[in-house]
Amino acid sequence: MKLAAAALAAMIAATPAMAETLPPQRIFESPDISGPRARGVKLSPDGKAVTYIKTRADDLTVSDLWVADVAGGEPRRLLDGKQLAPAQRELSEAEKARRERAGVATRGVVDYAWDSLGKVILAPVEGDLWIYDVAVKQARQLTRTPGDEIDAKISPKGGFVSYVRDDNLYLTPTAGGPERALTEGGTELKSWGTAEFIAQEEMSRSTGYWWSPDDKALAIAFVDQTGVDIVDRPEVTATGANVVPQRYPRPGRPNARIELYVQPLDGARVRVDLGPDDDIYLARVAWAKDGRTLYVQRQTRDQRRLDLLAVDPASGRGKVILSETSPHWVDITDDFRPLKDGTFLWSSERSGYLHLYLHAADGRLIRQVTSGDWPVEQIEGIDEATSTVIFSAHRDSPVERRIYSVSWARPGAPKALTSGGGNWTVTVAETGGAFAGTYNDPKTPPQTALYRADGTRVRWIEENALRAGHPFWPYVANLREPTFGTTKAADGQDLWWSMRTPPGFDPARRYPVIVQVYGGPGNALVQKIWAAPEDQILLDAGYILFKLDNRGTPNRSAAFKTAIDRRMGQLEVDDQIAGARYLATLPYVDATRIGVTGWSYGGYMTLLLLTAPDSPFRAGVAGAPVTDWRLYDTHYTERYMGTPADNAAGYAATEVVSRLSRLKGGSVLIMHGMADDNVTFDHTTRVLFALQAAGTPFETMVYPGLRHRGGWTPTNRKHRALQTVDFFDRKLK
Repeated sequence: MKLAAAALAAMIAATPAMAETLPPQRIFESPDISGPRARGVKLSPDGKAVTYIKTRADDLTVSDLWVADVAGGEPRRLLDGKQLAPAQRELSEAEKARRERAGVATRGVVDYAWDSLGKVILAPVEGDLWIYDVAVKQARQLTRTPGDEIDAKISPKGGFVSYVRDDNLYLTPTAGGPERALTEGGTELKSWGTAEFIAQEEMSRSTGYWWSPDDKALAIAFVDQTGVDIVDRPEVTATGANVVPQRYPRPGRPNARIELYVQPLDGARVRVDLGPDDDIYLARVAWAKDGRTLYVQRQTRDQRRLDLLAVDPASGRGKVILSETSPHWVDITDDFRPLKDGTFLWSSERSGYLHLYLHAADGRLIRQVTSGDWPVEQIEGIDEATSTVIFSAHRDSPVERRIYSVSWARPGAPKALTSGGGNWTVTVAETGGAFAGTYNDPKTPPQTALYRADGTRVRWIEENALRAGHPFWPYVANLREPTFGTTKAADGQDLWWSMRTPPGFDPARRYPVIVQVYGGPGNALVQKIWAAPEDQILLDAGYILFKLDNRGTPNRSAAFKTAIDRRMGQLEVDDQIAGARYLATLPYVDATRIGVTGWSYGGYMTLLLLTAPDSPFRAGVAGAPVTDWRLYDTHYTERYMGTPADNAAGYAATEVVSRLSRLKGGSVLIMHGMADDNVTFDHTTRVLFALQAAGTPFETMVYPGLRHRGGWTPTNRKHRALQTVDFFDRKLK
C-alpha cells in the first residue's frame, strides 16, 4: 500500500482551490480551448522557415497553412483554407476514405508538401491542387477538374506534380502545362497508384506510387480487388440512406492482389518480380539515394516474415537481402533508411526490444546502433554529414517520450536532445539535424518551437503558453494533473496506470470511478500528455478518471506486446480487472460504482469487461465496438489471431454475443457511427439483436453519416460527451 499512500499524498498536494468550472459547450467552440496548435510541421529545404497547419480561431472546422521565419518575426498565414475551399463541393468516396484513414476532421488546407529546392509548396484543397510560389508570395490553382486529385506529390527535383484521379496516375509540370496520363484503364476494382483499403487502414501506407530521386521514373502499384468479398455496408445520413458495396477483406478471405511496376517517364513500364507467392502484402517501397536500386518490403500473409528486396529498376529482378521473422508477428515500420554510401539503417526486435541496426548494401549486419531494456519508437531523421540518427524512444519510462541522437558510425550512449517529463514529436531537417519539436505534458498544452541539432531552442513557432489570455486560463486552477503508478499482472509484469481526481478532491470521501480503456495493440493511453478537454466534463461531474495499459500495448518489450498472440481479449481483460481490484483497495474509491468506457478496441474491451464473470464494473459506454473478430479486416486481425480456420478456439473465446447472458440489464450504452467503414455497423447490430431477443434492457446512440474516426464535428463530439456523462450520472450516482 506504499504506492497508494504516495499517490494519495500527491493528489492532496495537487488539489487546487476551486476555480471557474469549464462549461461543457465551451470545449467545442472556437477558438480551440487547448490554444493554437501547429500540425503537420515541416522545415523548408533551405532551413529558413517552418510551415504548419493550424485551425482557424473563428472556425474549428477549417484549417489554414502558416509559416514562421527562423530569423524571427511573427508567424503569418500563407494559405487561407476558408478562402480557397469551394463552399459546397462533395468529395469523392476515395478522398473521403483517405481522410477517414488519416483522421482528418477539418476542411481547407489539410495537407501540403515542399519541393526539394524550396521554391514552391503544393497544397490539395477540397479535391483540387494549389501551388504557392515562394518567390512571388502568391498562390495559383494548378488543377480545376470535376474529379478529385488525390495523393498529390511534388517530384523530388520539383519538375512535376503527380496525383491520382479516377484510379489512374497523372502528372503536370509544376510550372503549368498540359496534363499527362502515366496509366490508363484504371477502375475502382483495378486501380493504378492507389493504396488499397488494408494498406491505408492497417499498414500506415497511404500511397501507391513512389518517385525516383532524379525525377526520371516512378514505382507504381497496381491493385486488383476483384477477388475481395463485397460487404454491403449501410450508410445512413441525416437526409437518407444507401447501401455501399464495400470491398472489405475479412479474416481467412481473399485480399487484393498487388503488382508493382517501374515506369520511366521516357520508356516502357517494367514489372517488379515480387516472388512466386501473390498472396502477400506490399509493405513499403523506397528508392536508393542514387536511384539505382528500388527497395521493396514484402510481408507474408501470416505476417511472421518481412523481407527486404533490392530490385534492379531496369529489369525488375530483385533479391532478398534481409529478412525479419518472428513466431508471433513482425511489425511494419518506416525505419528503413538507405544511406548515400549504400548502407542502410533498420529496426528490429531481435534483442527483445525494438532497436536500430546498421546493415551493408548486401544486407550483412555491420553493427547494432542502440541497445538496452527499453524500446526505440521510430527514426525521426538522419544527418549523414555527422553519421547521426535522431530517434524517439520511451527510454526513461513507458509514459514519457523523448528525442535522442546517436552516431551509427561510433555507437555509444544516446544523447537526449529534449527534456523529460512529457511527450515530444519532431520533424527533422533533411540536412544539419535541426528539428521542429512539439512538446506537451499534463499541465502544458502542445508547444512548438525550432531547435538546433543539439536541442537548443532557436525560436517559438506556437508557444501556446498556459497564461493569462490563453483560452484555458480561466479554468486552470481546476486542471487535474494525473498521478502515475504500477500494479502487477498475473504473470508479474508491471502495468502502468494514471489517475486524475475531480476538483475539490477530498480523500475522506468515496468517489465513483470511470476507467477509460483502449487496451489494443499499437495504442498506449497512460502517457504524460495534455489530456482531451472532454475529460474535464467527467472530472467536473465528480468522477475519478483511471487508465491502465494492459499487456499487448506498446512502449514495452516484445514479450509484453506479443503476450496476447492468438488470444486477443483475454489477457487484456484480466489486466483491466486487476486494475479495478487495485482501485477497490483505495479508501477514496467506491468499489460499487466503477464504470468503463472506450472507443473501437476500447468499445470491444468495454463489452468484454461488462460481461466478465463477477465483473467489478457497474456500467459502461461502448463506442464503435468490435464484437466478432471474424467481421474485422485481414491484416489487423490475422496479425494477432491467425485465421478462423487455424484458431477457431481463439476467435470463439472473445466473441461478444455468446457472453451477453452475463450483462446486467441497463448497464450499457452502445454508440456507433452509421457510416462506419472500419468497424462496420453490423458489429453493433448483432449485439442489439441479441439483447433484444433476450429481453435485456440497454441504451443505444447512433450518429448519422459518421465514420469511425474522421468527420466528427464539434456538434457531434459535444453530443457524444454529454450523452456519456448523462449515462454515467444515472448509473453511478
